[in-house]
Amino acid sequence: MTNNILTASKEIAVRFSEVDSMNIVWHGSYALYFEDAREAFGTKYALGYLDIFGNGYYAPLVDLRFSYKKPLIYGKKARIDITYRNTEAAKIVFDYEIFDAADGSLVATGSSTQVFLDRQRQLVWTNPPFYEEWKQKWGVL
Repeated sequence: MTNNILTASKEIAVRFSEVDSMNIVWHGSYALYFEDAREAFGTKYALGYLDIFGNGYYAPLVDLRFSYKKPLIYGKKARIDITYRNTEAAKIVFDYEIFDAADGSLVATGSSTQVFLDRQRQLVWTNPPFYEEWKQKWGVL
């Protein structure tokens, strides 16, 4: 495996619908922020959900982890950085860092794992051909 690092970033403004009664981002909103980052990554590197589906596969989440470092408050802006973690297994793994845009402080970290299912929703145990080609194209094979 090579050490080519693939990253993307997404800036967000914390909306009222994402906070609790203390004006702190509700824990469930972090899953949406990670989703926003995955979409930004998919757009940048042509590995979005429609790209995967167009090649005959689904890529559901099977693991999602968060670690909170400090509160993110309503009205603040944040930046979500996503990094592709290469693995030989038939899965897509990402690491995340969320930063307060005002001072650059770390708000949260996390990771996600997706697996491949075929159109019959059966687990695929080896990397699909399109994913092997994608890895080669971006230098992570």
